[in-house]
Amino acid sequence: MSANSFAVVVPMFNEETGALRCVEEITRVLRSFSERTQLIVVDDASRDRTGNILRDAKERFDRLTIITHVCNFGYGSALQTGASAAFDQGYEYVVFMDSDLTNDPNFIRRLVDRLKSGYDVVKASRYIAGGGVRNVPKVRYWISRIGNLVARWLFRLPIRDCTNGFRAIRTGVLDCMNLQEHGFPMIMEELYWAKFLGAKLCEVPYVLTSRAETLRPSSFQYRPDVLYRYLKYPVLAFLGIPPSTLNNKAERL
Repeated sequence: MSANSFAVVVPMFNEETGALRCVEEITRVLRSFSERTQLIVVDDASRDRTGNILRDAKERFDRLTIITHVCNFGYGSALQTGASAAFDQGYEYVVFMDSDLTNDPNFIRRLVDRLKSGYDVVKASRYIAGGGVRNVPKVRYWISRIGNLVARWLFRLPIRDCTNGFRAIRTGVLDCMNLQEHGFPMIMEELYWAKFLGAKLCEVPYVLTSRAETLRPSSFQYRPDVLYRYLKYPVLAFLGIPPSTLNNKAERL
């Protein structure tokens, strides 16, 4: 792995309205780093013009890698594809972000700086001093707030915002996780693995904004089956039940 190098992984699905702005904003920030950096966008079989926009952008941005899924495999699968590419290309860290820029690219430096100080997983947090939300519906806020209180109590980890997808992870640790989730619950499965791998975790404060009205609505839904898949990982952690393939993976750390 190249020392202090990192890749930003962004999944996209039908994001033609915001795809170019996302690439422009993130690559602008990456240019400010002296480290080797790359933006890896995974187009999860978009059915609109997202793919065409990304291919045109590739001619303008030398720090952009595009990976296209032939089928829509889901948010979690897109992140795993991007993370595998970052590992194969020798990046030491991977930063996960959403394509709608509700995650401010200027905060990438704060995440990476904490990784450099020895942490394996750094989460952006809405629920610590200095963090918060802006223009997020109250119902969504309270579901998230209560859910994270329960998850933190069950996980017994120094993380107050378990469900935030804006995070950075050492690729060597991520490669030891045998992640199975294809959707959003992969975020919780990741913490489940991190706990049993003995990863060093921390948070940095972050203010989450709402998705712009010009973009398509978020595909995340608070359905009972989704909530179950989120909560089963902190429950397993609380019960002390490790991932079934933990021993084989942990030997590689």
